[in-house]
Amino acid sequence: MGRGGAGVNLHSKSAESAGTLSRGPGRLLIAVYGVFALAATARAAFQIATKFSEAPLAYTLTAFAALVYVFATVSLSRSGRRWYRLSVAAVGIELVGVLTIGTLSVVDPVLFPADTVWSVYGRGYGFVPLILPVLGLWWLYRHRRTVPT
Repeated sequence: MGRGGAGVNLHSKSAESAGTLSRGPGRLLIAVYGVFALAATARAAFQIATKFSEAPLAYTLTAFAALVYVFATVSLSRSGRRWYRLSVAAVGIELVGVLTIGTLSVVDPVLFPADTVWSVYGRGYGFVPLILPVLGLWWLYRHRRTVPT
């Protein structure tokens, strides 16, 4: 027998319902987060390595956004109550970040001599950084009852 011991079904109903977040449209959501994790990480690495002194705040914020996207991708792809809560936290931080940085970059553009992923609400990425956390939080809220305790 597997690690579950004699007579234990490792594929119980709670294990099946735990995967509902990453099925159907949830897979697309996770894929988009993955793409943004790669894009933001590559952008931050390039900017920090080649021109950090030009806009250290902007490039540091891009690196922070990359970490948020990586963590959101991982947490959304995992099952269980703990991962669900971590997903809500990651996507919530992303929403606060894009709203805060987006607003600051519009109100006082001098603060950001170079764009971040979240500048002007993600204008450089087709405003997906603004829409993505809203969709993510909606998806998580919609599936809150399917997450096992």
